[in-house]
Amino acid sequence: MARAIDHIVLCVGDLEGARACYERFGFTTTPRAIHPWGTANSLVQFQDNFLELLTVATPAQIPPATPGVFGFGAYNRDFLARREGFSMLVLASSDARADQRAFARAGLETYAPFDFSRQARLPDGSSATVSFSLAFVTDRRMPESVFFVCQQHAPQYFWKPEYQLHANGARGVVEVVMAADEPQRYGEFFARLQGADAVSVGDGMVHVAAGAGRIALMTPQRLSDRLRGTRIANAPSSPYFAGFSVAVADVERSAALLTARNVIFEQDGNSLRISPGQAFNVAIELVAG
Repeated sequence: MARAIDHIVLCVGDLEGARACYERFGFTTTPRAIHPWGTANSLVQFQDNFLELLTVATPAQIPPATPGVFGFGAYNRDFLARREGFSMLVLASSDARADQRAFARAGLETYAPFDFSRQARLPDGSSATVSFSLAFVTDRRMPESVFFVCQQHAPQYFWKPEYQLHANGARGVVEVVMAADEPQRYGEFFARLQGADAVSVGDGMVHVAAGAGRIALMTPQRLSDRLRGTRIANAPSSPYFAGFSVAVADVERSAALLTARNVIFEQDGNSLRISPGQAFNVAIELVAG
């Protein structure tokens, strides 16, 4: 099976404001955490994947560019200088180094594997060290769409049921939506990333399997039709991540919660849509599942 969605990186200028926003939508957020390269984050954790709300906390700590090394902090700093929004898609890995070698053999643009650790605050207030290995992939045709895999080395300290309970009934990310003027041009990239069997190209769209979820690449017009008028502020001319769908236990319960909290949304059957203007320039869809 093609690599599953591990998490998505949502770049914001105001981390505490973003946490408050997502909590208003009915998500539980984790305590603020600090990266050693100048960024800070808070997570919305589900059972199998999560959202990462990320900001640049200490620009002076961002390392200078190094040949062959992907600069996570620098990339998100530069992304945030242009706009807020969905900056990176992360796929799950059991062996980041093996994945990096596989990506290189497939002809993708790769970088040296990257290992790091940070302190995580646990639900009981204690702290533990969580460690990760990452392997990045880029494509020069998609400068504002970065992909990487993430291997966890201490998952027992990372995944916590207390953080996975959400007032809106959220269960997990099931779809990532991207926009591109000519989606079919990128089918080969995704075939190299996820395997040819994972990719379906047709009717002006590209669908890519990602574990139990998927990536959908479509034209901006189709995006507007799919998510009813969705417009990403300062969207680039190259392909970009526009939004994501989260499965919820009960759509009507989720709708009632959003209504009670004065969140503006559109409902279409078993789908609730929150516009990018309310969600730090990202389209959010809550769907039955």
